[in-house]
Amino acid sequence: MVVIGLTGGIGAGKSEVSRILAGHGAVIIDTALLGHEAYAAGSVPWRAVVKAFGRQILLPDAQIDRKILGDIVFSDPEALETLNGIMRPAIRELIRQRLFIAERQGARAAVLDSATLIEAGWTEFTDEIWLTTAPRDEIVGRLRRRSGLSIQHIAERMESQISDEERMAHAHVVIANDASLTELRAKVDALWAERILAKVG
Repeated sequence: MVVIGLTGGIGAGKSEVSRILAGHGAVIIDTALLGHEAYAAGSVPWRAVVKAFGRQILLPDAQIDRKILGDIVFSDPEALETLNGIMRPAIRELIRQRLFIAERQGARAAVLDSATLIEAGWTEFTDEIWLTTAPRDEIVGRLRRRSGLSIQHIAERMESQISDEERMAHAHVVIANDASLTELRAKVDALWAERILAKVG
């Protein structure tokens, strides 16, 4: 099984690339979803996050309000470091479990979809790294339309991540998402044929 580490900054189109790869039969392991699973109400990470940030981050059903938590950590590097210290070990174990299951089920390829793939050290699970990039103004426009985030909040989230230049030092493939969805799909389809099918048949 070939494991693709798919990364890219917020709003760069990584999720769309992931959907295209899923269409080719790749098993998608989305670390953002694993994070939500890891801090389900009552879990060990949930208790640690609530202890660190207080009960004001909770919704009425005791789930963590990701918007409130995001507003806290993306404006405070120390708070983000605290959250990462709690969540990354828990997510790492879930990644390991999901990859084991995918291989046991005979998957030809798996995609580890993570905006923080490099920073978190999860590249150890991958065979190659694909980076999705996009122009900054397009990213800002997408995020404003998609989430209604303010310019300040978008800037805070972008600045909390490493730069594309830093990601490129690790990437085997760079996918420029700077045109239409049709062109993005063509790029990903070609990469799948050249880099994955060539290895797994």
